[in-house]
Amino acid sequence: VQLVESGGGLVQPGGSLRLSCAASGFTFSRYTMCWYRQAPGKERELVAGIDSVGGTTNYADSVKGRFTISRDNAKNTVYLQMNSLKPEDTAVYYCYARGFLFRLVEYWGQGTQVTVSS
Repeated sequence: VQLVESGGGLVQPGGSLRLSCAASGFTFSRYTMCWYRQAPGKERELVAGIDSVGGTTNYADSVKGRFTISRDNAKNTVYLQMNSLKPEDTAVYYCYARGFLFRLVEYWGQGTQVTVSS
């Protein structure tokens, strides 16, 4: 099983980034997918989530209206479009998969750094 994030980097305040998470080794279309982030000295927090078919999404209040989560089940990929970025969005962003196969199954990616700074 692999979740490989990409698209992170350094961006100025007000800028945009698009994160991607390519999944392999499991039936992607049966899993809820989420993006989490963790800033230095802070706990990991949920940023956004999307159900297995892409019909339902949810967002942290801090990113509502600025971030959009989406998925392409044909490509086994989930995305996070981040607009109007703020310095407080600086964190390592992690891709997360959750499914049920007689029990809860969870996978994490290795993370990608997003830095918002002028």
